[in-house]
Amino acid sequence: MTKELEKLKTELKIRGFSPLTARNYSFFVEKFLQKANKDAKELTEDDAKNYLADIFETKSKNTVMLAAASLKFFFKEILGKEFSTVKMPKKDSRLPEVLSKEDVKKMIDSADNQKSKLIISLLYSTGLRVSELVNLKVEDVNFNDRSGWVRRGKGAKDRLFILPENLTREIQEYLGGKTHKFIFSKEEPLTTRNIQKIIKGTKTRAGISKKVTPHTLRHSFATHLLEQGTDIRLIQTMLGHSSLSTTQVYTHVSSEQIRKVANPLDALDKLNNPNAVQQ
Repeated sequence: MTKELEKLKTELKIRGFSPLTARNYSFFVEKFLQKANKDAKELTEDDAKNYLADIFETKSKNTVMLAAASLKFFFKEILGKEFSTVKMPKKDSRLPEVLSKEDVKKMIDSADNQKSKLIISLLYSTGLRVSELVNLKVEDVNFNDRSGWVRRGKGAKDRLFILPENLTREIQEYLGGKTHKFIFSKEEPLTTRNIQKIIKGTKTRAGISKKVTPHTLRHSFATHLLEQGTDIRLIQTMLGHSSLSTTQVYTHVSSEQIRKVANPLDALDKLNNPNAVQQ
């Protein structure tokens, strides 16, 4: 490991970056250094551009954006060099995949054990990120008032979440007699990869053809709240979004709300036929 890479990892840690972000930044910077094969003092913005252009051929725009953000932090904060001529690619504006309520129920019913069922139910009912779920400790949940706290979530912020009554009872039953530090593991948190495999296997058993990840359940949670009339600013708080614009993507996802809009042509028909029986 180079001296500069060690400095990067130390800087990310003391600034409170999440373990996932620190791992991603370190990964891309290490790959960049291997490709550039130069002394750190000789690295230029052109080296960064060449690396990003190279991975652009095989990676998604969002991955390239993450790589660019990693290099920008490395150049500015570790090397003390400019990064102004490297233009960031625009993020893909695809709408998030969302499950119907029926599909969510199929997922829960298709879980092959109690633990998997609880994991899927908790992701959907709280909108937790997968990294927040695996790091959720028993001490962070108050079973008496059915609430819990995400400690140092994205942006190093704490936030409150509420548990459904039935799920609270089921988690208590699952933990009965266990000496767990974390809700779903004893001493060390589960890996996010472990949760992804659970979701993938369950969606296959449920017969759902669309791509489903742990984050799909978070998207579905937010969309279903919006469809039932929950204020978007409250959803923003529940998801832990720092900006309302991030939450507003769900206003473009909710097809159920679009279906409920009264069509003006139907109103004209009623004027022409006032005695028509409303369906």
